[in-house]
Amino acid sequence: MFDLKNVWVDGILQIEHLTIPENQFTCILGPSGSGKSTMLRLLNDLSSPDEGEIFFKSKPVSETDPLQLRRTVVMVPQAPVIFEGSIEDNLQIGLSFSEKGAAEVSELESILKLFMLDKKLSDDAENLSGGEKQRLSWARAMLLDPEVFLLDEPTSALDEETAGTVLTRFYEYAKKNAKTVIMITHSKELAELVAENWIDMSQYSIESGVS
Repeated sequence: MFDLKNVWVDGILQIEHLTIPENQFTCILGPSGSGKSTMLRLLNDLSSPDEGEIFFKSKPVSETDPLQLRRTVVMVPQAPVIFEGSIEDNLQIGLSFSEKGAAEVSELESILKLFMLDKKLSDDAENLSGGEKQRLSWARAMLLDPEVFLLDEPTSALDEETAGTVLTRFYEYAKKNAKTVIMITHSKELAELVAENWIDMSQYSIESGVS
């Protein structure tokens, strides 16, 4: 699905060739400063390499409309973006930005259950804990039904048990719906629950101290 060829990001990454397969759950591991987040930003054109080319479905990312790419390849950042308003407002707003129809209440309630968010849709999203906001952001991305999910430490604010349960449920959803998932994690234990493909960033890092 993704092919990176002779990619150079000054002081951060040097990748001669890397292929990330379609319809698999790929985990990216490596210490802080190894370029994990930079890698995700390259994949949906939030950053561009200084040299080389990144291909998505055999087409150069540099020749793809960025807006269309980011509707197909959706990133969930480690620091969740929460909008003013209710939980329902925050779930629906992604659909609105993507010019998709609003989701039914039953669908929203189901996705809250999947992410272990025992909240009412009318609850104020700003009152959620850090871990709850993280899951809300993740749920909002899932409602968009993209082909590819880029997850940057999506469970970093969760306790181990909750992280394992939510990640396993998301893995089951991804396999059932033929999704491609690329996830950064510091936890080898969590990666072992879901990973079908592994990327060790130590192979490509120039040890710049930039993550």
